[in-house]
This record gives sequence, C-alpha cells and structure tokens, in this order.
Amino acid sequence: MKLTIWGAARTVTGSQHLLETDHSRILLDCGLYQGRRADSYTVNQNLPFDARRIDAVALSHAHIDHSGNIPNLTKSGFSGHIYCTHATRDLCAAMLRDSAMIQQEDARFLNKRRVLDDNLPLVEPIYSLEDAEDALSTFASYDYDKPIRLTTDVQARFGDAGHMLGSAWILIDAQEEGRSVRLCFSGDLGRFGLPILRDPRPMPEADYLIIESTYGDRLHPPASDALPELRQAIADAVQRGGKVVIPAFAVGRTQEIVHGLHQLMLAGELPDVPIYVDSPLAVNVTEVFRHHPECYDRETGRMLLESTHGDVFGFRRLSYVRDVEASKALNDLRSPAVIISASGMCENGRILHHLRHSIEDPKNMILFVSFQAENTLGRRILDGAHRVRILGEEFRVRAEVRRIEAYSGHADRDELLAWVKPQAACLRGVFVVHGEEDAALALAEGIRNLGVRSVHVPARGDSFEL
Repeated sequence: MKLTIWGAARTVTGSQHLLETDHSRILLDCGLYQGRRADSYTVNQNLPFDARRIDAVALSHAHIDHSGNIPNLTKSGFSGHIYCTHATRDLCAAMLRDSAMIQQEDARFLNKRRVLDDNLPLVEPIYSLEDAEDALSTFASYDYDKPIRLTTDVQARFGDAGHMLGSAWILIDAQEEGRSVRLCFSGDLGRFGLPILRDPRPMPEADYLIIESTYGDRLHPPASDALPELRQAIADAVQRGGKVVIPAFAVGRTQEIVHGLHQLMLAGELPDVPIYVDSPLAVNVTEVFRHHPECYDRETGRMLLESTHGDVFGFRRLSYVRDVEASKALNDLRSPAVIISASGMCENGRILHHLRHSIEDPKNMILFVSFQAENTLGRRILDGAHRVRILGEEFRVRAEVRRIEAYSGHADRDELLAWVKPQAACLRGVFVVHGEEDAALALAEGIRNLGVRSVHVPARGDSFEL
C-alpha cells in the first residue's frame, strides 16, 4: 500500500494525496495550488497522475485549495465519484462554477494586453464552466459518521473537522493482501469555541495520520479578541473618512465577519456606515449557510431562533452585491464604507479591482482577516511591500494595512497537538502537510515529542509504503 503526497507539501495550498492499494487508487482532495501566477498555472494545469486511473476522490471540504482542481480532474478523464458531506457538495456547486468563471474573466482581462504583444501567448483557463458542471455531476454526498464504500477494498467515514461548513476529517480503512490499514486525513482542522460552527470531533484511532500544519509553529490570540479588533479597525478608518477593504474567503470567513458585524450592530457598537459583501460567490455561499443550520453550534442555532428577522447573515446597512455594474460603482465611493470581497489571498476576483482603487489612499485601510500564503498578492501587501502589481499595473501601498490574527479557521500548534495526543500511542506514522516549511517542521517535532517515532514532512511527489 502506497501513499504519495502530490500537493500541500511544505506549502499551504494545492491539497492532493494519493493512496494506492493492489486494486484501488483513492485521491484525498484535489485542490488548486496558489502562488506565483506562472507557477500556479503550470502546476494546476498538469496533473501529476493519470486521472483515468483514479477510482474515487474523498474530499475534506470545499475550499478551493482542496476542491478547486476537480473540474480539471474530470476533464482529464476521471470517471468515478467525488465523495463528501452534504454541505460540501452544496458549497462546491457554487464554488467550482465561480472558479471557472473567474478563470475565464481573468484570462479575458489579461489577453486584452497580450493581443498587442506578439511575444506573449494568450492565456487559457485551466477549465471552463462546462467542465465545472460536468464535475459537479460526479458528486455523491453523505452524512457525518456514515460508512462509505469507495471501492471493493477501501471504506471511508467523515467526522466533523470544525473548520468550515461541511468540513471533515476522513478516516480510510483499506484492505490489502489480508491485512487492514487505517489512515486518518485531518483535512483542515478548526478551532474550539469559534462562532457559527461546531467544535472539531476528536481524532479517531488510526495507524497513520496525514495532518495539516498551517499554524504548526505559532499560537493564536484568543478568539474573543477578534470582535473588538474588528470594531476598532472600522472605527479608525471611518474617523478619518476612509474605506475598509477586507479580502475574505467567500466561504466561511465572509460569513464569520458578517456574523460579527451583526453582533456589533445589535450591541450598538458599529459605526453607521454602509457594508457591502461584493462577491457573487459569497452571496451564493451565504444561501448555502442558511440551508445547513444542522452544522451550527448551539449558540448560533439559538441566535437563529431568537432573531426577530430569522437571519444571522443579514441586517440593516448590509448589502450583498451580485451585479458587475453595482460592484464597479463601489470604486467611486468617496465616503466611508466597509467592502468585503474575495479572494481572501487577493489572487483573483473583484477584490483586485477594489485594491486598485483603494490602495493608494492613506485614509483607507486594507484589513486582512485570513491566512496569506507565500507568493500571493495578499502576502506581499501584508509583509510591507511599498509597491505591488495588480492586474498588470503597479501601485503604491499608501493605505493602512492591518491584520486581525484572532480570526482563523485553523487550529494552532497547541490545538493540533492536543487533537493528536490521545491517539499518539497508536500511530505508526505521521505525514505533516499543508504548512509552510517552518510551520510543518515545527509541528513534526511537536508530534515526535508526543512519542510518535515516524514523522515525515514530505516534499511534493514523495511516496511512502504503509
């Protein structure tokens, strides 16, 4: 039995892990890699395995770095099923269509310049909207804790990972030559005590573990710090007459920010300024959130029941923007406002246009509430770059750049180790993925200190016999 790490290896994006038995080939996640545009395009376009030979995909959750290359997989010949939770299926229905449309729009925008230069080839999207539609027809969704037969010799089960709506750790039971191997894939683990979602379920007993390490070398501030910092950031920008531009993932973080703004409004602590969620995907995803209250924690469920208008994602002064012209009109605002837009790492989508129109005005604020991977535009801005290129043009960074670290959907170092510790004695091997190198190495050392002897931090393409 062989495990090969094809993505999220010493980096935080592009999750792809291939499990092979004598009779089956199971892919855990099929995400898009995000980083330098040229590198990302090459990695994402060229799958490192024969898609036609993959029997099934088990998907941990809907974030694009875990699900976003599924249309390319089906386009390349995969004919099996994508197994996931019900909420993940519904989120992917919105997200994969949106990913295809963004790729097409970005290619169209970039090609306007390239047609004037004979030396530059035209950009093609990795997959089309039709490819995304074809991929969605292969999804099969299940409840948490229900056994799922992936192939004749591989069974799976989903447990709530608490990271985002529908997120799951995946427990794989595989048979080969009369022996059984149990592999747990953490997916992305959430934090305890976050709003909206339930806490992560404990790690199940397993022989091997693939674990994320996004924050494997650091601790988060208390989650309770997030709301006061959000309130202060908006107040500071409004006081000087500026806009607050918040790059936020359309799935999870946008809804968490809206939920927090709702709480501030109910407490009378929110400045009376217009708030816009400018992302067609975020609008669609928020509808999915409304349709899956079974994923909510008790506090959010109670808030839903007690709300006078029955909606924890809507309130006075909040507008959801779908229309392109309405989005463009936001760039002409000269009075204070809050604009929440995707993508969370500023790599594509409408946030790029809001940054172009806001980043050179010192009255404005770019407020980061999500993790920024290496080599992304968001990371360059957050790291203090004085000038950045946005959609082919260079801009000075004169707006205030601020970060709220308490907003994170990922477990930190202590939370990850606490999740592993009860099962550490059972583990024959651990593979640390989905983290930049320092974070992954630090978490690996922490897991060794729990008594696990075989802990690996694989590079892309590394294979291991189980």
